[in-house]
Amino acid sequence: MAGRFTVQVGSVRPALLDGFVLAIAALASYLLAAHGLSAIHSLSEEDDQIGGLWSVVATLFVCRFVYQDSVHAAYSRIIATLLSFVLCLVYLLIFPFSPLGLAVIIGLGTVILKLFGHEQEIVTAGITTAVIMVIAAPSPSPWEEPILRLADTILGVGVGLAAVWLVRGPIKSARESVPESGA
Repeated sequence: MAGRFTVQVGSVRPALLDGFVLAIAALASYLLAAHGLSAIHSLSEEDDQIGGLWSVVATLFVCRFVYQDSVHAAYSRIIATLLSFVLCLVYLLIFPFSPLGLAVIIGLGTVILKLFGHEQEIVTAGITTAVIMVIAAPSPSPWEEPILRLADTILGVGVGLAAVWLVRGPIKSARESVPESGA
């Protein structure tokens, strides 16, 4: 029957290790953002939890279990987040949240990314913009949201890269991604 799931016995151990690493990385990322970064600056307990969530999302986004793939995902995530950060910050310094403003920023981000040849970051930038803008709407200090979400993202990306590096290491990962030449 097509679509059946079968467990490959040799894959159990690596799957358990990857699941454990991802779970620990997500937990560390959440705790560092929700409790660590919030000790530096906090708007509210709810916003601290959103920061934890956003950091976990960034960690999950970059954990690819081959270090070079994770580095590429981290680069993509940072490019998209930086653009979103700049656009949202400028907008929120001038205007309050509005659905039209949200749409304009997503459209502008798309144009900028396409012009600079970063089409692969359009979806991530759009999602990041939507999250920042919608979170900013009820925030007592909307213009701070892009700054806080940028910090959460950088933290999450760092945790994700560190987790993959600790388990796979950059040397082993490079060998995994390049096929060996036969003699």
